[in-house]
Amino acid sequence: MNTPENLITRRLFLSNTSKASIALGLAGTGILSACATDANGDEKAILATSFTQTPLAYEFTALAPNIDAMTMEIHYTKHAAGYAKNLGEAIVEEKVDTNKPLEDVLSKISSYSTKMRNNGGGHYNHELFWKVMSPTGGGKPEGDLAAAIDSSFGSYDAFVTEFETAAKTRFGSGWAWLVLGEDKKLAIGSTPNQDNPLMDISDFKGTPLLGLDVWEHAYYLNYQNRRPDYVSAFWNVLDWNTVSQRFAAASI
Repeated sequence: MNTPENLITRRLFLSNTSKASIALGLAGTGILSACATDANGDEKAILATSFTQTPLAYEFTALAPNIDAMTMEIHYTKHAAGYAKNLGEAIVEEKVDTNKPLEDVLSKISSYSTKMRNNGGGHYNHELFWKVMSPTGGGKPEGDLAAAIDSSFGSYDAFVTEFETAAKTRFGSGWAWLVLGEDKKLAIGSTPNQDNPLMDISDFKGTPLLGLDVWEHAYYLNYQNRRPDYVSAFWNVLDWNTVSQRFAAASI
């Protein structure tokens, strides 16, 4: 029987199957070969991003009600997929060595085109965004990351306040970030559009541990103009385990 629930399940299955097929089809090319491991070993592999869109680890419905299914579906299959597609064109046009990670391109983004900047940034930012969220997210950080947050910001609550301020006050479209700087200290900041702290043109630099998308397409269907509500809801789906793994890798 074609109930709404069955139709959504079927659509998710077909969508995820299609995405997996595309990834498998690219597995033998340099485009997908980027960074399963790196020269520093498996510990830092979590920080490496390939040039293709990876399948979501959860269904579009999984983060509701904090992020609704329709927003997730449109965001992943239209917006993020568009960045990945355009990035694929840019790396061919600009003869990028895809045996290296996308991070290598971003660190020298001033040497590339605006197309590479917008779509390389958009692809990287979204790939990280999906990974730092989980249906079982929420809670608070633990261990070394929790200690570093307390040391850097005074307390977890102070960290939340500063991060939310960065997200809420980013004018127009952009991202809010928690990064580990070259000085191995945590910092919070934001970037416009699809820029990120890895880019050599960015005023705010560091290794991203987590990023929050504050473009309107990330929240408008459910929250309309209430960006602060969306920002507050993000903590309910934030996967601190992944953030902690990124922190450990970046600290090496």
